Amino acid sequence: MKPFFIALQFLTRLPSPRYPELTEQEIGRSLLHYPLVGLVIGILLLITTWLTAGIDPMLSAALLLSLWTLVTGALHLDGLADSADAWIGGAGDRERTLAIMKDPYCGPAAVVILVLLLLIKFAALTVIIQQSDWSYLLLIPFIARAQLLLLFLTTSYVRKDGLGSVLVQHLPEKASLVVYGLTALLTLIGWGWDGITLLFTAIATLLLLQKMMLSRIDGTTGDTAGALVEICEAALLVAAAAIG
Repeated sequence: MKPFFIALQFLTRLPSPRYPELTEQEIGRSLLHYPLVGLVIGILLLITTWLTAGIDPMLSAALLLSLWTLVTGALHLDGLADSADAWIGGAGDRERTLAIMKDPYCGPAAVVILVLLLLIKFAALTVIIQQSDWSYLLLIPFIARAQLLLLFLTTSYVRKDGLGSVLVQHLPEKASLVVYGLTALLTLIGWGWDGITLLFTAIATLLLLQKMMLSRIDGTTGDTAGALVEICEAALLVAAAAIG
């Protein structure tokens, strides 16, 4: 369970055991548990939706989105903000793009992108709550975090230091494919054709963003990985609202 708790500690602000020492292999194996952490987030979203079922759908959606953001510590939103600033401010230059990602300050491009993405999430959540298609809230964080397995398996990590580099270097490839396959299988069993639609949406989002990453910085970083999760969740929410 140690790799799971490492993943839970990194991806959320939920209580988890603190380990004084971590090996690089354990950190790498923690990536295999990212979809499971997404499932934990989905369970919390389902419980919250059930508890707020009697109130206005827009208020429920606002509370749900607030919880979603707080539970994750806005980790992926931070990556999206840094990526947005870097993509616009980098003006097509690889080194400048990477340098801007390290800047802790949030520029106007980041603010605009964050507002738009949260607005899309809020609107889609409102529709899903009105349609009573709550099971999608369990599935979406699960699928979105599974895409990180494919991203790190198929895309070079451009920075040579930091947690992301350790994750990629020690990620078990065969086990990752098995975990992703199980994720897809559970989605198809539980959601049928709707599950196929959401999987297609997630993979299409991954391929599009991966192409942008490769063309600009020749790979991925922790920030662009976080941006992938946020954009993928937004795309999945829109798809779920449309097919609900």
